Amino acid sequence: MDSKIFFIADTHFGHENIIKYENRPFQSIEDMDSSLISNWNSVVSNQDKVFLLGDFSMYNKEKSTNICKQLNGNKILIKGNHDKKSNQFYLDCGFKTVIEYPIVFQNFWILSHEPMYINSNMPYANIFGHIHSNPMFKSFTNQSYCVSVERIEYTPIDFDKIKTDMNILDC
Repeated sequence: MDSKIFFIADTHFGHENIIKYENRPFQSIEDMDSSLISNWNSVVSNQDKVFLLGDFSMYNKEKSTNICKQLNGNKILIKGNHDKKSNQFYLDCGFKTVIEYPIVFQNFWILSHEPMYINSNMPYANIFGHIHSNPMFKSFTNQSYCVSVERIEYTPIDFDKIKTDMNILDC
């Protein structure tokens, strides 16, 4: 079986108020956490790579580690505005790599927590989170894609689906 690449952002494990702030369809943080874990593992295998584009967990190290270890795949964290702990904290939780700033992936994709400015004259596309369900932003355009959990059914999204949605099939 070939490995796949997935993206997700803004899981906010353990953040009770995010349920209210973003009108998430969960009764409690326990319900939210278990649903996010179940959804994640329903599509991601242990051979797959998952980019979590920020705002992983509000829990302490023990609970964050427990959650991270339950999530399938090789996990890469691009830190978000709520990922305030040290890089080592997240590595100890179970991430293979922790990155503090946006990166260019496969010479075309800018992976970031917050949306980046991209115009039609730039040879890049941006995959990001941070904006949750804010109606001021489209879920995707031909140069950007939001992977906040509220926009992707609380489930990591396959990179091939992103490219298909954006009509970018040769990258």
